[in-house]
Amino acid sequence: MTRKGCHLCDDAKATLLKVRAEYPFEFVETDVDKSEEQAALYGLEVPVVLVDGHKVAKFRIDEAALIHRLRCATRKE
Repeated sequence: MTRKGCHLCDDAKATLLKVRAEYPFEFVETDVDKSEEQAALYGLEVPVVLVDGHKVAKFRIDEAALIHRLRCATRKE
């Protein structure tokens, strides 16, 4: 979850793309301001990272924690 003009969102995207190069996953970037529901849920927390629909990060991404969550999600499949 992101929004235009958010420098933290730009940082988060860079981290996600870096991690994705080593641990492939589907990357979907969603602008929270295009939906009232998403703006209400995530608007004050952007960027927000969801893995399998569960919030795993907001504001800043801990790269090691993200990799751990991705590995756990992969094991469930």
